[in-house]
Amino acid sequence: KPREIHIVPELPKTRSGKIMRRLLRDIAEGRELGDTSTLVDPSVFEAIRAGKD
Repeated sequence: KPREIHIVPELPKTRSGKIMRRLLRDIAEGRELGDTSTLVDPSVFEAIRAGKD
């Protein structure tokens, strides 16, 4: 079970529409983000980080 749940306006998705769970996990655990070149909208991370704080 998750310890915390954050509501965000959008999830990071690839061009094929898949949710990038690895990147969500990296943000939640405070790790450096890996390859984000396949994202449709890389600016979604700013909204996720703002919702996390």
